[in-house]
Amino acid sequence: MAGRIITIAQQKGGSGKTTIAVNLAIALRQRGFSVALVDTDPQGSMGRWFMERMERTGEDEELEFSTSSAWGASYESEKLKKRFDFVLIDTPPKIDSDLRPALRVADLVVVPVSASHVDLWATEGVLDLARREKADVLVVMNRTRQGTRLGAEIAGSAADLGAAVATAELSNRVAFAEMLGQGLGVAERRASPARTEIDALTDEVLARFD
Repeated sequence: MAGRIITIAQQKGGSGKTTIAVNLAIALRQRGFSVALVDTDPQGSMGRWFMERMERTGEDEELEFSTSSAWGASYESEKLKKRFDFVLIDTPPKIDSDLRPALRVADLVVVPVSASHVDLWATEGVLDLARREKADVLVVMNRTRQGTRLGAEIAGSAADLGAAVATAELSNRVAFAEMLGQGLGVAERRASPARTEIDALTDEVLARFD
């Protein structure tokens, strides 16, 4: 059976796309799935993470990394899904026609949203474009602060835009940045709040394919 393609997209920079992409990839890998990562963001953060990982853990035939132009994302991901259970596409922080190929091929579009109105406003364009491409969308609240009303308000507003909002939220935790810098994912740590959060998000992502 062909693999599934997950595109991580958000118009606003600094929303945590790469963090979510690599942590989802490692969580899926920990569950025995093969995973390919495609980086279409010229900033190249995912590539730097992968190089750090190769130096630390060595090669893993079931975890592959490649780069692509935005327009080449559809071809690259379609090719990779023949060999891997999941293909995760990290996209640049912009919303225009260049993003369409990565949305068009996606079985699921994950849209990270931080707890700010600016992030929510930026999300509208992504959701509109995904809707035009008839893509299944899951909004993920990222870098949240527990106990604040703002986070709940933003999540509610995202739902009002017609998008499914994940029950799992990723808090503003140092562990995500630390593990990213080491070429690792929080799912490779012992039990921790960050791992619990990414495990819960992975459960929800997998449930979208049931």
